[in-house]
Amino acid sequence: MFGRRGGAAERRGTPADLLVVGLANPGAEYDGTRHNVGGEVVQLLAARHGARLRKGKERAMVDEVSVDGRRLALAVPLTYMNLSGEAVAPLVRRHGIEDPRHLVVVHDELDLPVGTLRVKVGGGLAGNNGLKSVKAHLHTDDFVRVRIGIGKPPGKAQGADHVLKRPGKADRAELDVIVQEAADAVECILFEGPDVAMNRFNTRVDPGG
Repeated sequence: MFGRRGGAAERRGTPADLLVVGLANPGAEYDGTRHNVGGEVVQLLAARHGARLRKGKERAMVDEVSVDGRRLALAVPLTYMNLSGEAVAPLVRRHGIEDPRHLVVVHDELDLPVGTLRVKVGGGLAGNNGLKSVKAHLHTDDFVRVRIGIGKPPGKAQGADHVLKRPGKADRAELDVIVQEAADAVECILFEGPDVAMNRFNTRVDPGG
């Protein structure tokens, strides 16, 4: 199994078909910030499919549900963003994920315009510290990403300040729509695979484009 290390118990029984991790910072002070949109997608998926995210041994809010016969594991790390891999690696072991393409990481991305959605397998990490941590702990970057555009900060504002702020009303409205679409993309990955999801969701026109 990729990313195998000591720690959480190995999976016993049927592995999950897909493990979906929404990157976010813990704590009420970060709720609704740009950096937490990945966690919002997982929370929406939990609401759609009757999952109850609860604190698990892997430093994450987690649950596993059956969706039309497929095992879907959902998790939001309780680590800070730059330590996400400390939760994801034991989650991978716990849910029996042996193929990186059966791990989906949902995250915000500065390099995409607000309201843009992209599905990607492997490749660059776009400076995202959460993804860097996941790669470091799993020893691969071949997992699937669902990337949610939050746009670059205006003027000379720092990216770190931008991602940790709550967006204005217009941006929030766009993000609310894209969070729904990102959840749709995850469901597409679950049933039809990442290649179909890329073809279906990556062809949509960027907002304002």
